[in-house]
Amino acid sequence: MTTGLVPGGQNPDPRPTGGLPQQRHHPVGQAALHVDNRSRSSVITARAAASFEPVGRSVATARSFVRDTLQGWGFADIVDDAVVLTSELVTNAVVHAGTSADVLCLRSDEGVRIEVADRYPEREIPLQGQAVTMGNLDREGGRGLQLCAALASRWGVEYTPTHKQVWFRLDLPERPVGTRTAGPSLPADLLPLADGRVRVAVVQIDRTCAITSWNEDAEELFGYPAEQVIGKPLTDLAAWPHTPGTGTGIAEALRLSRWEGSYGIRAANGRVTSVYASHLRVRDSGGEPSTVCLLVRDHERAVLQTPLRVAASDTTTSPDGQNTDPFEVFIGSPAPDDLDGLLQRTVERARDMLDGDSAFLLLATDDETELEVRASTGLPSARQRFARVPVEAGPGRYGSARMPAVHDDLSAVPGAVPLLSGTGMRSVVTVPLKVEGRLTGSLGVAAEAPGRYSNEEALRLQFAADRIALAVESARLGELERLRRGSLSFLVEASDLLAGTLDRDQTLALMAQMTVPTLATWCAVYTIADQASEPYLSYVLHEDEELIDGIKSLLSKVQPPDPVPTPGARVWSAPGEAAHQAALRSSMRSLGLSGGPTHQVASGIGPTLATASAVGGETVVLPLVARNRVIGMLTLGKPTDEHFRQEILELAEDLSRRAALALDNARLYSERTAISQSLQRSLLPPELPEIDGVEVEVIYRAAGEGNEVGGDFYDVFPISDGAYGFAIGDVCGTGPNAAAVTGLARHALRLLAREGLSGPAVLERLNSAILDEGARSRFLTLLYGELWPQEDGSARLKVVCAGHPLPLRLRQDGTVEPAAEPQPLLGVMEDLELYEETVTLDPGDVLLCVTDGVTERREGTRMLGDDGLADVLTTCTGLTAGAVAARIMRAVERFASDAPSDDMAILAMRVPGLHKD
Repeated sequence: MTTGLVPGGQNPDPRPTGGLPQQRHHPVGQAALHVDNRSRSSVITARAAASFEPVGRSVATARSFVRDTLQGWGFADIVDDAVVLTSELVTNAVVHAGTSADVLCLRSDEGVRIEVADRYPEREIPLQGQAVTMGNLDREGGRGLQLCAALASRWGVEYTPTHKQVWFRLDLPERPVGTRTAGPSLPADLLPLADGRVRVAVVQIDRTCAITSWNEDAEELFGYPAEQVIGKPLTDLAAWPHTPGTGTGIAEALRLSRWEGSYGIRAANGRVTSVYASHLRVRDSGGEPSTVCLLVRDHERAVLQTPLRVAASDTTTSPDGQNTDPFEVFIGSPAPDDLDGLLQRTVERARDMLDGDSAFLLLATDDETELEVRASTGLPSARQRFARVPVEAGPGRYGSARMPAVHDDLSAVPGAVPLLSGTGMRSVVTVPLKVEGRLTGSLGVAAEAPGRYSNEEALRLQFAADRIALAVESARLGELERLRRGSLSFLVEASDLLAGTLDRDQTLALMAQMTVPTLATWCAVYTIADQASEPYLSYVLHEDEELIDGIKSLLSKVQPPDPVPTPGARVWSAPGEAAHQAALRSSMRSLGLSGGPTHQVASGIGPTLATASAVGGETVVLPLVARNRVIGMLTLGKPTDEHFRQEILELAEDLSRRAALALDNARLYSERTAISQSLQRSLLPPELPEIDGVEVEVIYRAAGEGNEVGGDFYDVFPISDGAYGFAIGDVCGTGPNAAAVTGLARHALRLLAREGLSGPAVLERLNSAILDEGARSRFLTLLYGELWPQEDGSARLKVVCAGHPLPLRLRQDGTVEPAAEPQPLLGVMEDLELYEETVTLDPGDVLLCVTDGVTERREGTRMLGDDGLADVLTTCTGLTAGAVAARIMRAVERFASDAPSDDMAILAMRVPGLHKD
């Protein structure tokens, strides 16, 4: 159903004929006495129209529409006849003829004219002289016309080739002078109770709320003589009830054109007298407004209280006897099952019902401090959707959100309805949506012409709003519950992803990828190294990858947002303004308005405009606060004219807190890892020396993530001319404590060896140094040797093996044998008796030294062991030192599928022999 209401002083043509002249056929015979053409002499003061689909429930909807319309016009005396006639005519159209029906109500001073048109132009006019009675149930066609002849003051039928229109007129009954309505006589015990004489206080106030008139009953009720209160504001005497969820005060109520309700008046004795009041706004001949207030004791409210609307409009009955929900009457059936669809249909029906040019619906936030635009028609919805307006305070507040309001001309009250600023709308009527006294939203209809709406239209719109408020609130709560569940799942997934990495760059990328496009169209992350540093643009992402570079370039030219630690999202307008200015300059250059040839910039205007459109919507900044310090800002943006939903901003705020902690953890981890790696690298030799006549290769693997050095270590260093020292050792345990002993051993070896001490003496002094560490000391196995390359191509070695796996010697014929004997390990006993052994490596021989992480490599119950290592080494004949070390490492890694649990070091030395030219 689509409806519209237009007050006015002219008689509009109710229906276009598509350029074809209307054909009018009048009844003949006796019926002709009751038929005339449309009367043009009476002035039409209001018009209401509605269209109904060809379904059975439309009959009940049409009855409700006519009943509400006539009751709103004050024509209660003729409502029943009008409803009966409309019901029969609409039934003929939508049930029997199977076409849609258009109903038009025209109000005049004498009565009301109702027209029902359908698209089944059957030319059948029942005559009163025909032998067809209205009680014949087998004959339903034409019964509506017979009822018109019986009940209407005038009636008629008009035809076109495609339409048939039946109209009837009901005149208002003549009433005795001074009587408007009357009720039945009642027994005295059923009459309203009045305490003695009924006194009606008449108080008149001016535009400033100052009292200008105070009658005798007001003096009697409240104890103030007139000269004591005249000139004082009525608001000083009023005790306005502070009802939760109600922001309207006595001052606002006195400015309304009509108001009824209860409040208190502070009497001269200091007590508050509860009164029921009826306010009427009037103006004098000079145009000066004032308000007349009629006040009675609250328990005597029956004297002033306007009777409630007829309850028949709450439910209507369909032709099959079933009740029809008034919500479905307004919205239609079936009602949309989603909130957006329900809100959109609501604004469309509200616009049609009041014949407006636009309509809008706003929903209140959870704290009822703001209203959020959720649906509109006839307005630039892309620009307005999810825009927020304060309800009570601040610039651009929505001052009339909590009660009905009619604005005749918005140009005279700029900012009264911020949503309509710059839309060309002049007059507007707004009504609240309330559930159990709590503000849940606001519904408004606007028109481009001023003065289009009155309190009658506000009453009709409020009536519709009351019928849909509960359904809207139920749908809103359902949507909110779904959003909260989705938000919870989103935050859980985001937390898992952020907790899964300690890499700073990856954390930044995850932050942006989780927000785009789920929360925003584009995202930028600023980071702050320390309190003295400026924010740095670290990451930019847009759902369209081609726009990322343009946004990054734009943001690099804009001053970063201030690092304010205050939680919550704040609007940042700088990117949108900068993009607008850049697009404007590019457009002017392309048109040749700023000098220079236009072809040089024509190719660049497209990306500039695309960037401006991408960042032209709402942009918000959320602080990234971790450990009481702002470490960055998360910037979210929308394209041109789009706004963020409040629920999305709340979700983004939750995400920003988690992301800030993850980013700070990644920063701390990166810093500590850098420090640890720097210290660990200091424990390894910077590089291996070049030894003439000997190939040297080392492979080192530290166990544990992020470790470069553990308990195993190696070193090859020059001692003196022609002499080199080498060592490979294993400290008991892994990690930082073992690495500390590693550093002590490696540096002590170099220092002691260069003092000219023998191998056993070097190890004995190192043993003493380890024991001096006390509780921090560790057992240490160490293979230490000294190497002298010989002129004949061989190499002479002196080796001491202190508790370490024995070195293996690979000869050219493929035989493998130990190159030393085992001796006591270091860090256990003070007195050690160590000795060194001399080994000569012939050309082609290989000396392999490993730590126990190699020999103790396990797979279940199997272990590589010394024999397994020897078997692998036998396959390395003829390989270089580097190839030998690589083959040993591959064999160790393939021996087991699990990652190594111990540090591993491999030192291979090979004597290639003399090269002959």
